[in-house]
Amino acid sequence: MKKICPLAFFILKLFICVLSCLFFSCAALSSRAPARSYAVYSVPPISSPVPPVSGENSAVDWREEMRNFVIAIGDAARKANPDFELIVQNAQELITSDGLPDSPVMSGYLNAVAGTGREDLYFGYTVDNKPTPAPVSKQLKSLCDIFLQNGKAVLVIDYCTSPAFVDASYKLNRQNGYISFAANRRNLTSIPPRPAEPFNKNDESIERIAQAKNFLYLINPEKFALKDDFIRTLAATDYDAFVIDLFCADEKLDFSDVQRLKVKPNGARRQVICYMSIGEAESYRYYWKDEWNKRPRHSRRNFQRTSPAWLKGENPAWKENFKVDYRASEWQDIIYKGEDSYLQKILDAGFDGVYLDIVDAFEYFENGEKE
Repeated sequence: MKKICPLAFFILKLFICVLSCLFFSCAALSSRAPARSYAVYSVPPISSPVPPVSGENSAVDWREEMRNFVIAIGDAARKANPDFELIVQNAQELITSDGLPDSPVMSGYLNAVAGTGREDLYFGYTVDNKPTPAPVSKQLKSLCDIFLQNGKAVLVIDYCTSPAFVDASYKLNRQNGYISFAANRRNLTSIPPRPAEPFNKNDESIERIAQAKNFLYLINPEKFALKDDFIRTLAATDYDAFVIDLFCADEKLDFSDVQRLKVKPNGARRQVICYMSIGEAESYRYYWKDEWNKRPRHSRRNFQRTSPAWLKGENPAWKENFKVDYRASEWQDIIYKGEDSYLQKILDAGFDGVYLDIVDAFEYFENGEKE
């Protein structure tokens, strides 16, 4: 038997080793999960119809239910104060029959509101301090313009901190005829450092939100240890309008607090609007009951839900915020019916209007969610 040349033997071993590495590498790659694809954004094109709904939610027109809810809140408020104004945040697709800009306008809904608020129109839609994709901005603007063309205010909140983006936000929104606010924090806890004074500063009195040239959106006053510090700080600014919460430092703002906020440093009038979420229940609010959404300590066989059936799943993006079936009479009692309702507290405090959030809660149910 001939002996293999040492050099040839070394080359043969090296060849076999390379083949083995290639084989096991390919096998390892084929056993891995496919690379995850991250969509930059997902907004249906303007030509998309209202999405179909399946299951038990299919018989409900969730958009119309939300429109009716907003209209009812407006009717109740104006019975107490005919000049009281409603502003609805996001969900601009409710303004037409199917959410498309060329479709019939829902006149009852349009007449119920004084304006619409739109987050992320130019900055922050995918990531804070990043430009919103142009097709998204175009789609959202086409719906916001329906409000504007019908004499309603359009309030825009862009989330950006870069000086160039802040300046661009104010410039673009002013060109559109919108009132805007460039928020430096998504949790809306502070007055942004830029610009040093409100953009488009205005010394005139503001009697309606549509007259405002600028506004401050500060609905999380957690940085203020005392309510009076909050009132004093905001009152010293030159904003035409405030959108703020009913509570600060665990205290409810009273009539005298709101009256102080209504006066600019030069003595002119400004609008003070109160934030209220109508599509989610918040576990830190006065109306929350301890037993809601808690499991009793006994066997699963004897388990009974302790939270109301209209209280749904927690919002994974915002802890302590729970989706609600906003058609439920108990929820509507909390929001606007009766002397102890959230709306009545806002009216009693003397606010000029209410800023309704989570109006887009219909999407939760259109997507077939139950819990």
